[in-house]
Order: sequence, then C-alpha cells, then structure tokens
Amino acid sequence: MKVLHVITGLAAGGAEHQLRLLLRRLPYECEVVTLSNPGSVARAIRAGGTVVHELRMTSNRDVTVVARLRHLIRDGRFDLVHTHLYRACVHGRVAAKLAGVPAVATEHSLGDGILEGRRTSAGVRTLYLATERLGQATIAVSGPVAARLRAWGVPENRISTIPNGIDPIEFRYDPRSRVATRKRLGIAAGTPVIGGVGRMAATKHFDDLIWALPGIPEAKLLLVGDGPATPTLREQAKRLGVADRVVFTGEAEHPREMYCAMDVFASPSPQETFGMAVLEALANGLPTVYAACPPLDDVPDSGARRLTRDPESLPRALRAELAGVSERTTARLPVPAVVDHYDITRLAGSVADLYARITEKGTDR
Repeated sequence: MKVLHVITGLAAGGAEHQLRLLLRRLPYECEVVTLSNPGSVARAIRAGGTVVHELRMTSNRDVTVVARLRHLIRDGRFDLVHTHLYRACVHGRVAAKLAGVPAVATEHSLGDGILEGRRTSAGVRTLYLATERLGQATIAVSGPVAARLRAWGVPENRISTIPNGIDPIEFRYDPRSRVATRKRLGIAAGTPVIGGVGRMAATKHFDDLIWALPGIPEAKLLLVGDGPATPTLREQAKRLGVADRVVFTGEAEHPREMYCAMDVFASPSPQETFGMAVLEALANGLPTVYAACPPLDDVPDSGARRLTRDPESLPRALRAELAGVSERTTARLPVPAVVDHYDITRLAGSVADLYARITEKGTDR
C-alpha cells in the first residue's frame, strides 16, 4: 500500500511531530505533502528518508492546490490519502475524491468552540462537515475530540478514536544534555527552572506562568516554542519586572534538551485536545502540573498534579513541586506507566489496521 499524508504545515507542533513519529512505524510506503510552512519537522522527516513535497499555498482561498494535489495523488499512484489539520483536511479530501482514492483524516485540534487555536464559525463548521463526508473515516486523538465530532454532526460510525503517542526513548532524561543546554541558555546550574512547551498562542495560557513568576523567588521560566503571542508575553514579562527571569527559546528542533534543562513542567491550558507535552515531560521524569490532559483522565495515577480553577492553584502547585525537587536525592522521578500506555509503536498499529480496513487490501505486518 502507498499512502500520501497531507498536512497544513511542517513547522514544530504537536500534529506535525505526531506525523513524524507515525511515519517511522507504519508498514507502508509513505510520502508527505505540506501545503505551507515547511520547517524543522519537514527537515526531520526528510532526514528519516521520507519524501516531502511542498505545494506552497498562497492563502486559505488558494483553490488551485486541489488540482495540484489531485495530480500528485494520481501521478504517484497512491492507494490512500491521510490528511492532518483543518486546511489540509478540507483541500485533501476534495482532491482525494476527485482522484478516486479513499481518504482518512486525523482530527488533532478540535476544542470547545476552538479549532487549531482559533474560534470556530458557522462557515468553518459547514465546510468541515461537507468535506468530512468525502472521506471514509476520521480519527479522533482523544475521547473529548470524538465527542466534539459527534456534537458537530459527524456520524458515530465514521469516527475512530486512536490516541496520539510518543516515543519514550526520545524524551529520556540525560544529565549531560541538562548541563550543556543550561550553559547554552545562560541558566546557572543551581537555578530552579519551570518549563512550558508549545505554540505561543493565547489559548495555551502561558501568560499564567508569567503572572505566577513574581511569587516564586529565584526561579526562571523557560518557554519553548514560537507563535503570535510571543511579543505579548515578552511585554508582559517586562511589565511585571521578570523579563530577566523568562527565557524564550523559539522553536526547538530537539525538545528533549529543553525538558532536560527544566526542574518542573507546567501546562496551564484549560483546554487540550490531547496534551502531548505533558506526556513528554513525564517521559523525562519531570514533576508536572497541568490544567487539562485527556490521556491522564483515561489512565490515572500518573503522579502529575492537576490544577483547579482557583487562581492561586498554579503558583501554589509550582512552589510545592519546586520544594519537592530540592528535597529529592534523585535527579528525576520514575517514569509513570501512562507513558508506556501511549507508546507510538502500539498506536501506529491501530492506524495501520484502519488503513487496511478502508482499502480492503490488508497488510503483511
């Protein structure tokens, strides 16, 4: 079987990294096409030996991409198209239908009234549902996403819930990396470091971490990622007088190095469709506080601390976890069982089985 993955962009992001991990483990010949923004993940996928095509959409209304995708699907003799993220799902499903090839989509980012960090509208929903019917199935990355798809009107029999996954070895703690990364970032060896990882967008609530910082003396905040909220976050840090205690790294090609440099990880976003960074932090052995993470709802006893709606919950939890770090004799906590439960190798097998059912071609796995 030959599969074409269509994704909106390939800069650093949860959906993008998930595709990178999936490609390594699918028992099929795969190629990737990005509609825009071929960044660090595109380089990583190419380095792994997978072909990446770039179609360079000029805007969301660039409908010429449908014809170009259709030609690519036909010329490449693909048996299946797998789309990821809204723009790719809309255009990719139409192109696959025109090419006479079945399509499956993964819904990574459907929140309550939010899609990929932006407020949804009636027009977005209508277009989503119209093009969803052109494919054969939609993968929801968590139970809450599946419920939102049903609420939008996607039939139950078209939804398959297959969680995201991580490669635990990729995020294993390395003390040498900790030393080298802190030195590169200008963070002293004994400085307590709180970390946050993700797209710098308002919906991620990284501003809550900056608000909490004045009440946590001596600690630094390491924010890993880039996005439209970065200038606002920098200005906020200046207003609060903590600009010298906030380190903005921008997009990181090797996130493990950043996790190794941290002492406590925080995910303050109250709405996450999955919460990949939380699992990555746990795989690194980091004490973790979080507001939302569906995988931890499904598999309890992770050891992570869940935040409440109380405004003091975040700074209180951070102070408690940092105190625990100073009292501990080990560099990291044991990796909880939830990390192995979401190992990407097992979950990729579920995706491969769905492909086989859709195409009715089976596999020799």
